[in-house]
Amino acid sequence: MVLKIFFPQCCNKADSGLLVGRWIPGQNSAVVLAVIHYPFIPGQVKQYIHKMRGQSGVDLTVLGSWSMPKEGQEGMESFLRDLSTIFPQGQWLQLSREMGKIGFRCHVLTRDQNGKLVQQEKELKEDGGGEEKKGGTKKGGGEKKGEENKAEGEKGGGEKKGEENKAEGEKGGGEKKGEENKAEGEKGGGEKKGEENKAEGEKGGGEKDKVIFIHYEQRKVMLSQLHPIENGVPDPQTESQLPQVFGTVCQSEPLFFLDKYDDSPVKLTHWQSEGREGSIIVELMKQASTPVCLLTTWILTLWTSLCSSRILNVRPMRFISSKLSTCVQLSYRTEHLQTVCSPTRATAHNHFMRKANIFVSFFVDVSLGLLLVSWMYRENRIGKLANTLVPAADHVAKELEELLQWLMGAPAGLKMNRALDQVLGRFFLYHIHLWISYIHLMSPFVEMILWYVGLSACLGLTFALSLLSDITALLTFHIYCFYVYGARLYCMTVYGLSSLWRLFRGKKWNVLRQRVDSCSYDLDQLFIGTLLFTILLFLLPTTALYYLVFTLLRLVVVMFQGVVHVSVDFINSFPLFAMGLRLFRSYRLAEGVKFRVLCEEPGTPLHLMMDINPLKVSSVVQTYRTPTYSCYPKDSWLALCKKLFLGELIYPWKHKTTKID
Repeated sequence: MVLKIFFPQCCNKADSGLLVGRWIPGQNSAVVLAVIHYPFIPGQVKQYIHKMRGQSGVDLTVLGSWSMPKEGQEGMESFLRDLSTIFPQGQWLQLSREMGKIGFRCHVLTRDQNGKLVQQEKELKEDGGGEEKKGGTKKGGGEKKGEENKAEGEKGGGEKKGEENKAEGEKGGGEKKGEENKAEGEKGGGEKKGEENKAEGEKGGGEKDKVIFIHYEQRKVMLSQLHPIENGVPDPQTESQLPQVFGTVCQSEPLFFLDKYDDSPVKLTHWQSEGREGSIIVELMKQASTPVCLLTTWILTLWTSLCSSRILNVRPMRFISSKLSTCVQLSYRTEHLQTVCSPTRATAHNHFMRKANIFVSFFVDVSLGLLLVSWMYRENRIGKLANTLVPAADHVAKELEELLQWLMGAPAGLKMNRALDQVLGRFFLYHIHLWISYIHLMSPFVEMILWYVGLSACLGLTFALSLLSDITALLTFHIYCFYVYGARLYCMTVYGLSSLWRLFRGKKWNVLRQRVDSCSYDLDQLFIGTLLFTILLFLLPTTALYYLVFTLLRLVVVMFQGVVHVSVDFINSFPLFAMGLRLFRSYRLAEGVKFRVLCEEPGTPLHLMMDINPLKVSSVVQTYRTPTYSCYPKDSWLALCKKLFLGELIYPWKHKTTKID
């Protein structure tokens, strides 16, 4: 069996004392958290550990002793070993380090049935001193032990123990027990135990363990979060030894608050023993955050109560607010601020990361908005933009007029239905004239409107982009009307042709069963159907051409609005805080660990170094992306093309009632 000892690097040069940590339940492993320095009073140590156990919720205990050789402390190792009677444990680790060597000596003491600690042969160390050689004997406590390859053990001190490869052990005053394949040595005055295939005698009431030291950086392990996680806790499927080690170090944070500057009878060595990390600015921000959060929460409460009033919830107001990107973004940011300013402490990791990502996103958003405001109000850029906007609208209207004049003639040499072509052309030209009159009527107020709209960027860049999307929708409303007229006319023509085509084949559409059934028609129905089919078929090229032109114009506007919406969604949902941790403190988001050999010599314990593998960038975005309103089309490209072919309306891509993760 392998005994794994997780040892913090900060304790490699600690003074002699006691090892404080935790035995991992169900695993033959121990996590060392700190070293209590000598001198100390055992009663005060017990009180301190009991206090830390209550604060951290971790089953802290004294794992054993740690000995660092110094002048005038030659008998320290034996003294620390005797403390095992004061701190009773099932196993007692006795670690010691020799000057000039990297590794440690490790003696593992176990308790026998009488509760006494036995040490013989239960050790592994670097220099081999005190370790039994094969075939040698060692005598202590009235017992004699020996090993031979093919010989019999001899009795000494009332007990006889031995090992044979293919023989039976003999009992010296007790019972005889064995296993198949290979016989093993007997236990003095007690039992004979063994394992199949390879014989190993019990030594001093225990079996020989292989010890592996796993060194880890305590600060990184304590601050890191092992993934995958679900609902703020590690995934239950990964609840193995490694998550328990990370959880033990993380939950033992109260143990690391005690440093050398504290006036306490107990002195420890851990990652903060030289002084606790802290910042005056951070502490001041913590003190100021409470009143700021209370004030913000009160303001948000008033705002939400105002928005939920009956006056603003009438059907026209609710419909308009659901279609404006500015109103949607405003409600979205209100929800974000309520989450950040919530008085509830973020205990789970996911809740904390969500708050941090929202706060950083809001801070970056407002900073970019202020930069935009400072740029817009410098050098009278608002006036220049207002003077450019009206001529640009006139230019677009003029281009549309030329396009309609081209369609009313013979576009691309196509022969159109002249009567329908003239009706549609004049109808759309009349709308353009109405639009130009509206623009010129509003031109004196454009600069003032832009001036106040520009101030809205103080609420954030996303708010300014949402306003830009709404202004684009208002300025291109005539294009939207043209598209709706053309799409409805084309859709009626296509569905009429498909219905009349079923009439020719003796079929009809069953509305109740949503299928095509057979049907018999009389002569008058077939005659009227033939006339209508012929008329619609010859009018189809004219309606299809107008529909195609205005659909292309509408798609250009929708693509521009889609780019704006994607930009807003990116700022709202991108986990900036988590990405900053991944780039600058990658150990904070751990996906796993890797081990490298630190020290390996023949006959010595294996020393490994545990390094943290950071979480992948794609996994960071997928795990910590803030839930937001979808900016992407629900339909596939095939469904979108089908809608365009059939003349169904293509609304903006932003579905304001659907949240996605």
